[in-house]
Amino acid sequence: MDYLCLTILANTGEAEAAFKARLTAFWSHLIRSAPDTYGAVFAEAKAFEATDGTMSRAYVVEAGAAEPLIAALTATGLTALPLDPDETYTKYEASGSDWFQIAH
Repeated sequence: MDYLCLTILANTGEAEAAFKARLTAFWSHLIRSAPDTYGAVFAEAKAFEATDGTMSRAYVVEAGAAEPLIAALTATGLTALPLDPDETYTKYEASGSDWFQIAH
């Protein structure tokens, strides 16, 4: 199975605590409203990063679930970097110490 890296961006100038709260609300909603889509999320980066000067958080998701995830993100006001469908990963590449595997 192929996986893609989905990077969700904070709003410009958004504090980490506010971004964490929005991510928590999004994932909590997705678990209840689209459990199959949530189940396609394999791992979450352990740390926030800076992407083009904006705070971000990366996730490893099944390639087939990427578009529904982006649609759900957009519907809740979150944005993500464009996906590169040619840059795929195996789940083993997201099993290192930089990632939390999400139990389903």
